[in-house]
Amino acid sequence: MNIAAVLFDLDGTLVDSLDDLTDAVNHMLAAFGRQRLASAQVRKLVGKGARNLVQRALAGDSPDEINQGLALFTEFNALHIADKSRLYPGAGELLQELAEAGMRMAVISNKQEALSRLILKQLGIDHFFGMIAGGDTFPEMKPSPLPLLKVINAFNCSRAEAVMVGDSINDIQAGNRAGIATIGCRWGYGEGAELNEAGFLADSCSDIISLLRSSG
Repeated sequence: MNIAAVLFDLDGTLVDSLDDLTDAVNHMLAAFGRQRLASAQVRKLVGKGARNLVQRALAGDSPDEINQGLALFTEFNALHIADKSRLYPGAGELLQELAEAGMRMAVISNKQEALSRLILKQLGIDHFFGMIAGGDTFPEMKPSPLPLLKVINAFNCSRAEAVMVGDSINDIQAGNRAGIATIGCRWGYGEGAELNEAGFLADSCSDIISLLRSSG
């Protein structure tokens, strides 16, 4: 592969946001008089967007309650988007090196676009990305290939020149369905088996640099 565009997942790939997500979930649950969840429990709910997360946390509740819960979650998360969230080790250096190499970069997350933009700005890395897409940017979200194909088209590059980097089955399936290369990140929120269909595996951000260097 000769890569010109790198498409990154956000939570669990570039940013460890689990503690802030857990706080937002527990703020929402407290409003319903529900028991708090541990971060390990919230980790299993992350990956398919905020509505799915809230619906699963409030298992069995009505649409009105889910809408209320989503509003509570989103408002709290926006106000505390990076209280505890941090870049994974080497993520900043990875983005800087790719930028210096002339790579086009995008974030394709299932987090809402506004929250994605907010956390990237708070962590000082938003300027690296030519596009930032969230779960509500396009009609479909990962594992649909649509967001990836939209970004590739906007970057005016071929599928053979793009790679999807992520930590979950949603990222790998989206990349495979889009017909592009995939790199599975072993440090994120997904279970190990979720990365079985990834074209390449990385144990660190420096591994991603090595893989992309070798691709040239």
